[in-house]
Amino acid sequence: MSATSIHRPTTSISHDRSITQTPTSVASTTPHAGGESMSMDSQERSSDEEPSLEGAYDPEAVESRWQDRWVDEEIYAYESDPERDPNTTYAIDTPPPTVSGSLHMGHLYGHTLQDFSARFQRMHDGDVLFPFGYDDNGIASERLTETELDIEHQEYERREFQQLCREVCTEYEAEFTEKMQGLGTSIDWSNTYKTIEPRVQRISQLSFLDLYEKGREYRKKAPAIWCPECETAISQVETEDDERHSHFNDIAFDVVSDGTDRDEFVISTTRPELIPACVSVFVHPDDEANQDLVGETARIPIFGHEVPIIEDERVDMEKGSGIVMCCTFGDQNDIEWYQAHDLPLRVAIDETATMTDLAGDYEGLSTEEAREAIVEDLDEEGYLRDRWDITHAVGVHERCDTPVEYRVSKQWYVEILDHKEEYLEAGREMDWFPEKMFTRYRHWIEGLEWDWLISRQRDSGIPFPVWYCEECDHPIMADKEDLPVDPLSDEPPVDACPECGHDEFEPEEDVFDTWATSSLTPLINAGWDWDADAEEFTMENPELYPFDLRPQGHDIISFWLFHTIVKCYEHTGEVPFDATLINGHVLDENREKMSKSRGNVVAPDEVLAEYPVDAVRFWAASAAVGDDFPYQEKDLRAGEKLLRKLWNASKLVDTLAPADPDEPDELEPIDRWLLAELDDAVSELTAQFDAYEFAKARDRLRTFFWNTFCDDYLEIAKGREDNPSTQYALRTAHRTFLELWAPFLPHVTEEIWQAVYAGEDADLDEASIHTRAWPAPQGYEADLEAGETAMEVISALRRYKSENQLPLNADLESVAVYGPIEGFEDAIENVMNVQKLTVLVDEPEVTTEVAAIDLDYSTLGPKFGSKVGEIDSGIESGEYEIDDDAGVLRVAGEELEDELFEVELERTYSGDGEMIETESAVIVLE
Repeated sequence: MSATSIHRPTTSISHDRSITQTPTSVASTTPHAGGESMSMDSQERSSDEEPSLEGAYDPEAVESRWQDRWVDEEIYAYESDPERDPNTTYAIDTPPPTVSGSLHMGHLYGHTLQDFSARFQRMHDGDVLFPFGYDDNGIASERLTETELDIEHQEYERREFQQLCREVCTEYEAEFTEKMQGLGTSIDWSNTYKTIEPRVQRISQLSFLDLYEKGREYRKKAPAIWCPECETAISQVETEDDERHSHFNDIAFDVVSDGTDRDEFVISTTRPELIPACVSVFVHPDDEANQDLVGETARIPIFGHEVPIIEDERVDMEKGSGIVMCCTFGDQNDIEWYQAHDLPLRVAIDETATMTDLAGDYEGLSTEEAREAIVEDLDEEGYLRDRWDITHAVGVHERCDTPVEYRVSKQWYVEILDHKEEYLEAGREMDWFPEKMFTRYRHWIEGLEWDWLISRQRDSGIPFPVWYCEECDHPIMADKEDLPVDPLSDEPPVDACPECGHDEFEPEEDVFDTWATSSLTPLINAGWDWDADAEEFTMENPELYPFDLRPQGHDIISFWLFHTIVKCYEHTGEVPFDATLINGHVLDENREKMSKSRGNVVAPDEVLAEYPVDAVRFWAASAAVGDDFPYQEKDLRAGEKLLRKLWNASKLVDTLAPADPDEPDELEPIDRWLLAELDDAVSELTAQFDAYEFAKARDRLRTFFWNTFCDDYLEIAKGREDNPSTQYALRTAHRTFLELWAPFLPHVTEEIWQAVYAGEDADLDEASIHTRAWPAPQGYEADLEAGETAMEVISALRRYKSENQLPLNADLESVAVYGPIEGFEDAIENVMNVQKLTVLVDEPEVTTEVAAIDLDYSTLGPKFGSKVGEIDSGIESGEYEIDDDAGVLRVAGEELEDELFEVELERTYSGDGEMIETESAVIVLE
């Protein structure tokens, strides 16, 4: 259904065995970071090992072990409770992947974003439904089966072919389940569904009956968008524009009536093969140059039939000669003219894009073949006046890239055009992340021209629960209690037609568009059904609806999101989710779209074979939600380094402090400052996770953990390991960091938590770090600015000792500091062994001089020409003036604006001792 698709399995398919519907653990085949898939023996050994901080971090063993345990122990299972307050439950309406194609980095990225949210909310609020489904009905599964088994669906009875589809899809789904578990996603595998399973078929057919009873559906013989390759009608949402090479052809038409002095006129067209289907010619009412043609009759070249010339305001006078032919059917305008002027129907192209008998000598040719043949004959007979190359947008079916046609056929529609404003208002009621994506949704609705066509002429899909009277064509709907039904094998619920009394019926052979079912995912997961006793629709899990979040790609806003709003709004009167999270696409390293033709596709299997899963997850958090961003290995390497940093820092903390020290009566200033900074980080990170700002949260957490905690505070703690205040601050910060990193880095944080903290205290003894409560600020207060400056001073003095090859415990006789360090003087003295520390009220005597002026010659040269030499000379001689207020450099009689130059300043200390500057302080060592 979504852009997500499933990697082709290598296992063979047997059609004589039963097919299980239950996803299983991946203990035997899970791919792991750092190499090939682990053998069974290796995995059994790793799963038996107890978590430990000994040695270096081994993602290969750790990740596979926890992936197995999380699934086997159902750590992420959601227990439904209809009485639960909906405000305490967080439900995610996850996209069911289509069973076709192969998994790529964009899919990995999207699923990982969903997991960030699920893991955070599970810790933050407690009850989370993170389900999983497979969209295994419709054209995608049909094509997959034909390709996999090298067959065509026409060779089988419908039920037989559908069974083959189920078997093929089950094999693919099993492998995809393994891949999802291998990513460490916290999906509740006890809450899964398939869009073709009986329960979902029932819900889909109930949806159809409910909308029919509400007057929101109709069946009509009318022009519909048609895919010749898939041989089915499709909806407007399944078409997209594609730039294709073509020709404009100027063709002469004869005027056969005598109301004008003209014998002919010229029309321009890209589709001369539609000439046999021409039913009229149109002229704009305001087109004075061609008004003499209105009311006359034209003869179609080559084919000879005659058509009326009519006026209509929809003609584009600026295009070609301003005269246009109407064919049944070339585009949306042709359809509108056909309906508005009650024109005859001429069908020159059949359902496979082959010319019909109406095309005469061209019968049996494809449209492309007929196009060239007709142009040649027009030229030979003197009707072709001009022909030139063009590139223009052609409507194609998004699944197969085949140019679409328009055909008259009986189809089922959901009426949507009359409710466009309501769907827009429903969209406004939702929170959009990012907010700019609402514009795409609004533009789609504003551009809608067709009701939603939901019938498909395929074999794989959910049947319409409808029969038709053979005599009067009256539709007979199935009873709700009998669903799901298949009219091809089940009998209608009546013995005689209620309209005419006839007792013979024809089953509906069409199936639902896959989006007609995929659009029901919130209702599927909430257990929506018909209660025959109460005679109303109910939900088994009402606490889930409306869902809290709909995550998806921006490319299916008009597909999945819009259709879900339509269906759920019409059934329940509510918006189906409170917020939608729209992710962007992954580009290659040059920011180009990945495609097989360009050879720039990155395969997730290859990435996961080289890098730990947690490193890939760290990469996935690197971009703002909604933005397209490049795949760059440097981000993965940065993730690997972070894992090692977290592991090594944890080992150091484990040597410096007991696992669960008591809080002392009084915390020392530097320790209290660290915990106050941690409170501030927790508040900021919580707000960022709530707003789905994963990139900001990742970067904020990394900076605080790596720079402040590891590089600064841990260095301080090494000399204070016996200090109860430091011990408490160390352990409190370390536990909190593990909890904060848990949504991003689930494997390494679980391993460390279980190795260090599980079982140490009743409050810490939980099944998983991922079921712990999200950290909350503990109310520590400190002067954050003074503490930060003090840390800068300590870091600067440590660098000074290192650069001067002094031991870190060497004494510093006298240090003066200008900057806010009040309350942290003792910390600086004790940590850096400063014998005398002086806090300066005034800044030391520092002289600031211009060291250099760098010019932008690429802009300066074209603007000033030969004057550039004089400007250089003026700067070298010092004959210039920098006006900071105006932002200009005055030299050689010219004023250079600030974008043309950059000033390098040099600060010099003129007093005794050596000066060191940090961002917030000036330090003088005497």
